[in-house]
Amino acid sequence: MRLACWSWGGRDHVGVASPCGRELTPLAMGDASRGVLPLVEALARGEPLPRESGTRLPAEVVRLRAPLPRPRRNLFCVGRNYRAHAEELAGTVFRSAKGGEVGEWPIVFTKMPETVVGPFDPVRLPGRAVSEQIDYESELAVVIGRGGRDIPRSRAMDHVLGYTVVNDVTARDVQVRHQQWDLGKSFDTFCPMGPWIVTADELDGRDTRVRGWVTPAGGNTELRQDGRTRDLIFDIPTLVETCSRGITLYPGDVIATGTPAGVGMGFSPPRWLSAGDVVRVEVDGLGAIENRFEA
Repeated sequence: MRLACWSWGGRDHVGVASPCGRELTPLAMGDASRGVLPLVEALARGEPLPRESGTRLPAEVVRLRAPLPRPRRNLFCVGRNYRAHAEELAGTVFRSAKGGEVGEWPIVFTKMPETVVGPFDPVRLPGRAVSEQIDYESELAVVIGRGGRDIPRSRAMDHVLGYTVVNDVTARDVQVRHQQWDLGKSFDTFCPMGPWIVTADELDGRDTRVRGWVTPAGGNTELRQDGRTRDLIFDIPTLVETCSRGITLYPGDVIATGTPAGVGMGFSPPRWLSAGDVVRVEVDGLGAIENRFEA
């Protein structure tokens, strides 16, 4: 099942996308301002899907929104979770990751809810006085379907509703300046998300492919990132267990699982994003998001 949110006819709608992603069927959900979150909460209570309500539409005539346009709270995000990515950062200012070494525990930081924008919405670049080093990070994100605290790894997948695609956009100079990651990750519009949530009965996020392309303004499209989630250093059950240690997870919480090698910071010299650049992130079995970066 693909849970989606879209705008059409001057209104927002929540519903399901067809398996091919070409048709959207609205459900009787009332207020759609929170996206699919009320639907996720209803499913967690064991309630059936609401009835179909409204016109079934081809996807190309609507504006897809983020499935969770305003998450209930900050997103959980994981850093350096592919070994090759840890190794590429070892040659940058993040030299503590020598030789791609990782610690015993995942690196977890957060992004503010206001970072989230739709799968094809523009990303707003800050002024140069704020940041000049904007980077992309192609990621699979886990959406929690059943809440809990101190969830053991052995039962973690029982709490996963499904998956979505995110671009963990980052202001690297701000990240370095403050010696922690939250501020440089949390600018408004810095988390494109979508195109929908695919439930875990249709996609095994533990073994899928994550790719990212950059099309520089006036240039040719380049495949920059290409990894498989089976190569995560800390797998999805471990991430759910870690994020729930002493912290209650709720239906609709999002855990971004980390990015493969190939980020702009990893090049020599670094390749930062500029106005007019377009970044496309695709996860096999899930779909793609594509966002233009604008001044």
